[in-house]
Amino acid sequence: MIEALYTASATSTGNGRNGSVRSDNGRLDFLLAMPVEMGGSGNGTNPEELFAAGYAACFHSALFMVAREERVSLVDSAVTSEVGLGTGEVGFGLAVTLRVSLPGLEKDIADRLIARAHQVCPYSNATRGNIEVNLEALTTVGPERESVESLI
Repeated sequence: MIEALYTASATSTGNGRNGSVRSDNGRLDFLLAMPVEMGGSGNGTNPEELFAAGYAACFHSALFMVAREERVSLVDSAVTSEVGLGTGEVGFGLAVTLRVSLPGLEKDIADRLIARAHQVCPYSNATRGNIEVNLEALTTVGPERESVESLI
């Protein structure tokens, strides 16, 4: 068991994916709606968008931490998280692709930072072994958009 440094709390009300979600401090307050692709109106956010936003921000923070430890400067970096929802062997499942943009870094350095960030990011640790997570390094030095999944 971990010793919590911070605890976030949010409550879903209404009809699940067609309801609302609000954090206990009120900073997060969203209407939820099924995506159009799943037969909904799309007139609200959904759990996958919220998960994608959280994972992208968390992974980006982990990336900055490992870059600082290795004395590598990140300039104009970005992390895009794509969360897919689909049917699995038992019920529904998720799959994630993290596209990590590290302009100006050599491919081997980018790969190493991304692999290390994937080891320390709380979202990566929570999903490891539970859902498929693919990592892609996007650099402007060397080959672009190559997967680093062999590193994980």
